[in-house]
Amino acid sequence: MARDTLTHPGYRERVSRSEALDWLFEGPGYRVVTLSVDAALLIVAMVVADALNPAHSYLPTLLVSPLTVALLTWRRLYDPDARIARLDRAAAIAGSTAAAAIVVAAAVELESPDASNSGLIAIQFGLATVLLVGWRTVWATVRRRARSLRMCGKPTLIVGAGEIGHRLEHYLERLPEAGMIPVGFVDDLPLSADERERRRAPVLGTLAEFDAVVGETDTRHVLFAFGFEPDVALRRLVRRCEERELTMAVVPRLFDDATNRMKLEHVGGIPVFELRRVDPKGWEFAIKHGFDRLVAGTMLVLLSPVIGATALAVRLSSPGPVLFRQPRVGRDGQRFDVLKFRSMRPAPPGGDLPKLSGDQAPGAQVGEGEDRRTPVGRFIRAWSLDELPQLINVLRGQMSLVGPRPERPELVEDFADHVRRYDERHRVRSGITGWSQVNRLGPGTSLADRAEYDNWYIQNWSLWLDLKILLMTIPTVLRRSE
Repeated sequence: MARDTLTHPGYRERVSRSEALDWLFEGPGYRVVTLSVDAALLIVAMVVADALNPAHSYLPTLLVSPLTVALLTWRRLYDPDARIARLDRAAAIAGSTAAAAIVVAAAVELESPDASNSGLIAIQFGLATVLLVGWRTVWATVRRRARSLRMCGKPTLIVGAGEIGHRLEHYLERLPEAGMIPVGFVDDLPLSADERERRRAPVLGTLAEFDAVVGETDTRHVLFAFGFEPDVALRRLVRRCEERELTMAVVPRLFDDATNRMKLEHVGGIPVFELRRVDPKGWEFAIKHGFDRLVAGTMLVLLSPVIGATALAVRLSSPGPVLFRQPRVGRDGQRFDVLKFRSMRPAPPGGDLPKLSGDQAPGAQVGEGEDRRTPVGRFIRAWSLDELPQLINVLRGQMSLVGPRPERPELVEDFADHVRRYDERHRVRSGITGWSQVNRLGPGTSLADRAEYDNWYIQNWSLWLDLKILLMTIPTVLRRSE
């Protein structure tokens, strides 16, 4: 086994955690704090609700709190290992408090039709939702910050240093808020010098040295990235993890096709995951496109003063057309002209195609050479006002509100040759905003990451996911992008 474990560059900052914060955010303290504060706030909601609308008896309203806690437990809101997004958490809290209130109110109505508790329960539900969502948001923000600073988190060992293991490490480094700190790999196959250079964490040993590596690195979580190891060898490691009480996660071999629509079945004693795909040309997407057009038409009407003022500013600021049209590739490889407010002076002949390097995504000034933005153009691009004419593309059925960003035909041909699964993004209509954008994968970021996020969005699409992305876009738009 490599003996540079404790001296490897970057290792110490990976494991310099606070024991108190680990207990609070990753261990038993998480359940203690969240359960205690939730219970206290539910009681506060009941007391305040009764002060606003006195009821004949507290007894029925006392049932709302334990029911809410039970539902929150079922939704894993007291599990420190559950990775629940902010909007999903808010929806889970609202759904749990509403369900508890409805059940108790219905029981009261059936038991005592003349009772006056229903108003109290309704107020209690509203207050409880606001209080729980508010405090959980603050709690999650503090926890996310502590994780981002590596002050807490689970030291994570990756089994398999191949391409999948490398991608796992890449995402854990990019997303420290996930709470997993990659400390290294174990693998039986040697890596080339180039492959070792690509990995920030060291290869600490072989599978046979697993126990020693775990002890030396204080590993608490193990990620199994499939490779060429025989299953019997991996099963031995699973048993060792169980004996050491380590938490584990496994990357499925067909991970590209795994979605949240998968259903676990059993054939005899063998678990079988039924793969279910979303149909971009089915009835669900027909509803999505109808919703897109309805919202786009409404926004064009509501934002008409802003659109008019922007158009006038562009016209007066510099010579040239108000609207910029550029060919882009949309669903099924179809080409269309994307519409934007013009923000730049005309490009010189042959100088309009960006010169990119490596895995770099185009956009803004990335690879564009000379900065040709006008003063008005800088402003409208900083606040995304140049994107407003794309609502017309949505009305025409060329784009959606949410989807992968469309790219120029020349670049698409190049990207399809060297970016994994890039072409699969064209299964759906392009979008004004998308999953990769709200996850901070904008200009200059990895094309492979953007393709990965866009394909995840397509395979896990739902109307709720679209709504989440639209809500997540609001703070992005309100924050200057350039």
